[in-house]
Amino acid sequence: MASYLNEFVFGIYPYIAIVIMIVGSIFRYDQDPYSWKADSSQLLRKKGLRLGSNLFHIGIILLFFGHLVGLLTPESVYHLVMSAATKQKMAMIAGGIFGAMCFVGMTMLLVRRLTDPRIRATSKTSDTLILLILYIQLILGLGTIPFSAQHPDGSSMIALANWAQHIITFRGGAADYVMHEALVFKLHIFLGLTIFLIFPFTRLVHVFSVPIKYFVRSGYQVVRKRG
Repeated sequence: MASYLNEFVFGIYPYIAIVIMIVGSIFRYDQDPYSWKADSSQLLRKKGLRLGSNLFHIGIILLFFGHLVGLLTPESVYHLVMSAATKQKMAMIAGGIFGAMCFVGMTMLLVRRLTDPRIRATSKTSDTLILLILYIQLILGLGTIPFSAQHPDGSSMIALANWAQHIITFRGGAADYVMHEALVFKLHIFLGLTIFLIFPFTRLVHVFSVPIKYFVRSGYQVVRKRG
């Protein structure tokens, strides 16, 4: 029974989550484009928003790309410049720093959302729920650091990277790589996949609308001409 569950969660569930994320996001953008946003509460209370939001966004963006590079870089590539043990140490240090930034920022945002009566009254249930889910996911991620330290040879990092690379290349046997890993790693992966699953139904869709053109536009935006 345990092997079947492991195969479903880490071999089949990733594809279910990714397909729903992609198809659901396209459907939402097509059918309900005006909901494609993250409602701001800045007008209700500015205190703590800028610092908390900056720490949260910078931390989570760096964590995301750190995971992306760390999990998807083949061993043959990074072995040209470092060992698996060195790569794992770098991941632990960087993950600890960025995770701490994100934790402080997210704590500030959560306290602000849950304790301010006006913000709490205007918050959607989904907004609070996704913030709590991300908070738990972050705590799980930070909780993997002590377990990684127990394997200084980088074996856990190698196993998790092999799992991710097998998933994205549609190779069989991906679930076998995480079968014997610590529970905290499995929970971290499962919750991460679940975030992908619920992505189209939350405010997280706004990450696809990062205003990159704002930084490269040629001049000021004309709102109203004088005269």
